[in-house]
Amino acid sequence: MQADVLAEVFEQAPDAMILSDLDGNILLWNRAAATMFGHDADAALGHSLDMIIPERFRAAHWAGFRRAVETGVEKYHGQVMTTRAVHADGGKVYVDLSFGMIRDAAGAVRGVLAIARPNNARNAAAS
Repeated sequence: MQADVLAEVFEQAPDAMILSDLDGNILLWNRAAATMFGHDADAALGHSLDMIIPERFRAAHWAGFRRAVETGVEKYHGQVMTTRAVHADGGKVYVDLSFGMIRDAAGAVRGVLAIARPNNARNAAAS
């Protein structure tokens, strides 16, 4: 499949899709991520995932992130977990989140993909 078609699929996906490098800096941020988290791509690209991770969850997030990158094994592989994120306006956003490791042809981890969709039941309860 051509790269331009894949880029358009990524951009038009109904779920937020965020690709980060091995240090947790945002490389790709689609339209659904902009809508969900309130940061457009220009504001997100090149910045740390901390922009959407609540401060009290950061230590646990980064410990798990580093472990996954170093071992190539995701703790929640194949699972969807509900967690809280931060919107650009400082508000809470509950999301159903899944993760994937992006690997090169040799199997080395090159990046981390997060796919999120709003958890509407939790978001309604928080409002």
